[in-house]
Amino acid sequence: MATNYATVTWDQLHRDARLLAESLMPRGPFKGIVAVTRGGLIPAAIIARELDCRLIESISVVTYHNEEEKSEPTIIKDAEAAGDGTGFLIIDDLVDSGITAQVVRKRLPKALFACLYAKPSGKPFADLFVVEVPQDTWVLFPWDTAPLFVPPLARKSTLPTE
Repeated sequence: MATNYATVTWDQLHRDARLLAESLMPRGPFKGIVAVTRGGLIPAAIIARELDCRLIESISVVTYHNEEEKSEPTIIKDAEAAGDGTGFLIIDDLVDSGITAQVVRKRLPKALFACLYAKPSGKPFADLFVVEVPQDTWVLFPWDTAPLFVPPLARKSTLPTE
């Protein structure tokens, strides 16, 4: 279980996706992009724009049951337009243990796999990534969090007074 948390803002996600796109430029052009759902959808859209790539496919792999229990990885939506992956780019937000990446790479063996963030256990399964994240860190993406109002310190009644 993660002992640390790292929050990624929309601005940071956009900057990191553009950095990844820039490092992918010399490896293209690509026939299309396969977004690993759900986390890879937004990075894939940003990268598709930056690479001027119009064909975006998706692949859905379920590795958790009820968001907490790990289960056998299952492809519930295939990336049929990508064939064996020749000329395609796979995009995900994070490679953690590498379980999802292994399933996707087995299905699309000739595609290039790139992600924004990689943990040590997952690094061997990514061809490119932008930022390494410690294994014990849980990454909180913008779509996983919500901004909340925090009252000014002066208005908190729990502050000690002198």
